Amino acid sequence: MRRIQIAAAVALLALACAPDAQARKLGSLEFKTCSLSTPFSDEALPAQCATLQVPENPASPAGRKIGLKIAWIPADKDDAAEPDPVFMLAGGPGQSALESYPQTANAFAETRKKRHIILVDQRGTGGSNALSCKEPFDETELPTPQAATDYTKRCLAALSKRADPRFYTTTEAIQDLDAVRKAIGAEKINLVGISYGTRVAQQYAAKYPASTRTIVLDSVAPNSLVLGNEFARNLEEALDLQFALCAKTSACLQRMGDPRAKLRALMAKLESDPPLVAYRDGITGESKQEKLTPALVAGLVRMYAYMPLASSLLPLQLNEAANGRYDALMALSKMLGDQMSESITMGMQLSVICSEDGSELKADPADEGTLLGNDLADYLVAQCAVWPKGTRPAGFRAPLKTAVPALLLSGEFDPVTPPRYGEAVVKPLANGRHLVLRGQGHNVIGVGCMPRLMAQFIDSADARRLDAKCLAKLAYTPPFTGFYGWEP
Repeated sequence: MRRIQIAAAVALLALACAPDAQARKLGSLEFKTCSLSTPFSDEALPAQCATLQVPENPASPAGRKIGLKIAWIPADKDDAAEPDPVFMLAGGPGQSALESYPQTANAFAETRKKRHIILVDQRGTGGSNALSCKEPFDETELPTPQAATDYTKRCLAALSKRADPRFYTTTEAIQDLDAVRKAIGAEKINLVGISYGTRVAQQYAAKYPASTRTIVLDSVAPNSLVLGNEFARNLEEALDLQFALCAKTSACLQRMGDPRAKLRALMAKLESDPPLVAYRDGITGESKQEKLTPALVAGLVRMYAYMPLASSLLPLQLNEAANGRYDALMALSKMLGDQMSESITMGMQLSVICSEDGSELKADPADEGTLLGNDLADYLVAQCAVWPKGTRPAGFRAPLKTAVPALLLSGEFDPVTPPRYGEAVVKPLANGRHLVLRGQGHNVIGVGCMPRLMAQFIDSADARRLDAKCLAKLAYTPPFTGFYGWEP
């Protein structure tokens, strides 16, 4: 890590000393040297940054403006780059593309050999008038619907002085992307959407097919999906698959028992008698005491299920909790909660969900008794009752039908956008192909040989001719059977 930081600093210094470091043009936009970083790491990547002013309300171009924050990561062979750049579309909804990119930069290493990477902080995130609610939020308990309503009203009151949340939806975002495309002088662009970014990519390709050269959809969200309605079901299915690895590993089964049964027992205990836990803060090292609640554990399990490397820790941690040792589980839960609060812009997320999904959000009796239950859906319904809503266009829910070449990617164990979503979306795509990565979770473009395959697809614009045999080398992540790690 230290070597990477030094290399990044040297690269930034070199850029700062270059004659053209003060300003570079791409199309009509003037860029200046900047660096990209993330709340999760000290690493900084050199880039070029610019701002494009767009109307907050597209129907009132003379009204309030939003400055869209844009980053340009030049191709390795800058002067010989292909004319069609790659736009990375971040997930969430609510994540900043500029902050997300450093975590996925390695996935674009092969693509960058020939093409520029363009990042646009979607309106309402990052540097594009972020709709952030800064009031402290207690992650130890899921709020009641009334508490959710009150919190959301306070957030809205604070934001209303500088934003109209009705105009921070996917519909305005794809117009912004096309404005950026025109500003940088690109006739066509390649879209790489991750999670919620796949919704943005599908909506853009449907409205601007002539400007879309290829699309990569990583962790696919169908246009028909109501964000929030299937989270509980999808998590349960993913946990069944992941916990089954313990049953297939003799040392795990012998030492850890049944992780699913231990998770149920733990949640029942926390519901009736949450223990006061002494633990060491994973970020500051400070000693603390706090009650371990069901909400903390549910949040940890859900987010760890996104990443097989992280979820491999769960059988061990659940076994520790079953034996009355809660400190590591508490420390991990709190650290994850702190990190997640920095990565999602809540106001923008509400603008998207409440405008596009709010009228269809509903509790599902079948979800009662699951880890997440219906609390999240009930919470969103309460928030959307007071949040201003934009207009969802006619045809928004229609599946994407296009001849634009498309590569779709799913992780076998994805707890939020399972492979069946990708299977449904690829059917009407005349030039589409769906790859399911064995044993993987959410966001898979950086896994194994996938960066090379993505670059080959973008170069050839032909998903069906890709030789994807290299993905067969992907192995399942075995569960931890002790604090020393996996079995040899």
